[in-house]
Amino acid sequence: MTKLKELIGIMKDKASQGKAAILSKRATLSLLRATSHDSFAPPTRDHLSTLLSSGDGSRATASDAVDLLTGRLQTTQSSAVALKCLIVVHHVIKRGSFIMRDQLPYSGGGRNYLNLSKFRDKSNPVCWELSSWVRWYAKHVEQLLWASRIVGFLPTEKERVSGLTNGELLRETEALLTVLEGIGNIPDAASMEENKLVSEIATLVEEDGVATLSEVFVRVNEFRERLAMGCLGFGEVVELVYVLNRLGKCKEILVITEKQKLWDLVRELKVKIEKMEVYREEGKRTVTTQRATKSDRFALTLVNSVDLGRFPSARFL
Repeated sequence: MTKLKELIGIMKDKASQGKAAILSKRATLSLLRATSHDSFAPPTRDHLSTLLSSGDGSRATASDAVDLLTGRLQTTQSSAVALKCLIVVHHVIKRGSFIMRDQLPYSGGGRNYLNLSKFRDKSNPVCWELSSWVRWYAKHVEQLLWASRIVGFLPTEKERVSGLTNGELLRETEALLTVLEGIGNIPDAASMEENKLVSEIATLVEEDGVATLSEVFVRVNEFRERLAMGCLGFGEVVELVYVLNRLGKCKEILVITEKQKLWDLVRELKVKIEKMEVYREEGKRTVTTQRATKSDRFALTLVNSVDLGRFPSARFL
């Protein structure tokens, strides 16, 4: 039965590609070749380059290419096809033209807009195991796109970060943390070591982790400078402590060993904040390292409404 379904998948690929070739639909043919039913082979560089070149033309051409891609992703019942479509989306986010990236579907918060959280492919044991990768990878791609909408497409210039308000800096850092936390939950690839499709995904995600850590480092270092110059309000310091605590947990779950400087910087900042005292006209308050509840955060925002509007950095005053 497994061999029969694999044969049917191969026949579907050939039939679809043959139809696209007859109709001279170059974009469709490229997509079908890049997202075949083979459960072990990732899209080739040539196929990916051809697909990404669709974004070099008009907005209409890029829109048609993305519609084809998302349509295939939403309708397939094959875990191999779904993973390859997600790899293509991933490459569009990382390397596609601005016009093409702008055509990708988007939902605020990066929550299940690809609608693959319940994906199941019961064709055979390999496809069943790949299904868990589809669900996780779809979530990662969603979070990556959401973060890119907030942060901008990486890498970020340090000058841009210096010009952010404190609130914007906190929001960007939290978006990047969401990506890191998701990477920490990557499925165990031990049983799929020889699967090149899974290996390709793992490599792409590891690259995301390294790049995201670099972006977080730039922002945490900016927080360090602003804290030293007294540019953070009381409520913002509490939010920063919450962010640093989340970041500390990421170190425990990430297998990425780079960026020791970041972890050292996080530890340094937490020590400084623990010793820090914030003074106000009506008295002295001590900043705690405990996470604020939603109600606490709301109250702090009201109390420190003047501080929240501070200019991003005293270096420009």
